[in-house]
Amino acid sequence: MNLNQAFKIAAKSIAAKKGRSALTMLGVIIGLAAVIILVSYAQGQNQQMRAYYESLGTNVINIEASSWNSQGISDALYNYCMELDEYVLGVTPNIQMYNQTVVKYGAKTLDNYQTSWEESPQVVMGNQQFALCNNLTVAKGRDLSYLDIQKYSQVCVLGSKMASMLFNYADPIGKTITINGTPFEVVGVFEEKDPNNYSGVDRYILVPYTMTRLLNSSTSWSSFVAKAKDSASTTRAITLLDGFLKGLIGENGYYYVQTPNQWQEQGEAQDKLQQRFLGGIAAISLAVGGIGIMNIMLVTVTERTREIGIRKAIGAERRSIIAQFLIEACMICGIGGIFGIAAGYIGTLIVGKLSFNMILWPSVGVTVGAFFISVALGVIFGLYPAIKDSGLQPVVALRAE
Repeated sequence: MNLNQAFKIAAKSIAAKKGRSALTMLGVIIGLAAVIILVSYAQGQNQQMRAYYESLGTNVINIEASSWNSQGISDALYNYCMELDEYVLGVTPNIQMYNQTVVKYGAKTLDNYQTSWEESPQVVMGNQQFALCNNLTVAKGRDLSYLDIQKYSQVCVLGSKMASMLFNYADPIGKTITINGTPFEVVGVFEEKDPNNYSGVDRYILVPYTMTRLLNSSTSWSSFVAKAKDSASTTRAITLLDGFLKGLIGENGYYYVQTPNQWQEQGEAQDKLQQRFLGGIAAISLAVGGIGIMNIMLVTVTERTREIGIRKAIGAERRSIIAQFLIEACMICGIGGIFGIAAGYIGTLIVGKLSFNMILWPSVGVTVGAFFISVALGVIFGLYPAIKDSGLQPVVALRAE
């Protein structure tokens, strides 16, 4: 029997048991669709995170230091950063206000203890170089100035989302908002930086760091962001800062000096673990589908025991019988695989839109791999039933009812 005849016989067998074949394919379809959607979801997360870290820009250095003498550490660190002008374009305190923050404008009130994460105001304190160091661009009005810092001016610059939530479509420049009852004049609005709201930067309310006491913030300013001139300057500045803080703090506290690239590497390592975990869950669903295939093939082979006996009686070799049932199993899995890939593509598009607000496509590698996995399922789980009954003696097989 040639290959063409084997495929024709397999097709007739599948068509003869449409309901059974469809249910068998359904296990493959669900399993493959789950693999594609889960792996693509993890890849979408990785893409979003990479895009966010790339948006932070290169040559950005994040510095954090703390000890029993936090204020002394902050002053010394800030002054040292200012001395690195050979390597650094600018440096700013990066003080996050974590206590309860109530922002009001007219009838609009935003409370970070009462509103959701997506609408929670995030007050940050910095100097006139905050936008430079964080790669932010002013879309309207102006940035903080040196005089704002020195004169303790009660002014602020809003992130794009915060401006939209407080003022809708009105121009916020020159308007006054209150932060915990303290009035601040809006002097500028930043361009949108993080449309997926990954970091909350578009919900920033930037005020001069000299406002710490006025706002009764308990947060010490031990966090800084520096902007290096280039990649070589970044490396040199990190080395110098690391040595300075090691000598300054020793074992009396902690510190770190990192770039977004280092955070990205850590994030990608976590993403790889997540992809393996999700892939493992999807593999379990595929294994369940494979067991279903084996059960159905066992039933199919048992029903066709007399056919096997007749074929062996007229001289059919055992390997041709095994090949016949393997082809049938592979056809079922292959057809199921095609539908599973289609379902996976549709599911990935839906997940991409709902989770990341982006068009997400499965990679070519995932698609090709999924199809070969479906065919491999047919071989692996169809092999045992085929071998089992192909070994029957013709006399025994012909006696089967």
